[in-house]
Amino acid sequence: MDWKNMLRVADVLKLVENWNEQQPLKGTSEERDFVPVAKLFNPAGAGTWLITECNEDGLAFGLVDFGYPELGYFDLNEIAEVRLMGGFVRIEQDLHFQADKPLSKYAEEARFHGSIKA
Repeated sequence: MDWKNMLRVADVLKLVENWNEQQPLKGTSEERDFVPVAKLFNPAGAGTWLITECNEDGLAFGLVDFGYPELGYFDLNEIAEVRLMGGFVRIEQDLHFQADKPLSKYAEEARFHGSIKA
């Protein structure tokens, strides 16, 4: 499955837009602290991703939680290939997620609580 099929079209466009805006700013004091655009989750167990940006190839940045929240890069292609419970369940986008703060605040709260609360 193509990673773009896992997310709403508007979210894919915003993630790529954020990536393109962020790249020239990486490592500078102007680096952006975006509000997460999308939340993915494992409906059968552990695994939550808050995504702020990604490139056209599916390399994404965000907050990931598998029992220990971490900021970092991950491959949306790999996430799109995950099959659970005999292949019938996939990682899903939380269509009701509405980010209300920048990613750094979600990360701060996740470190405090031990998991993402979103």
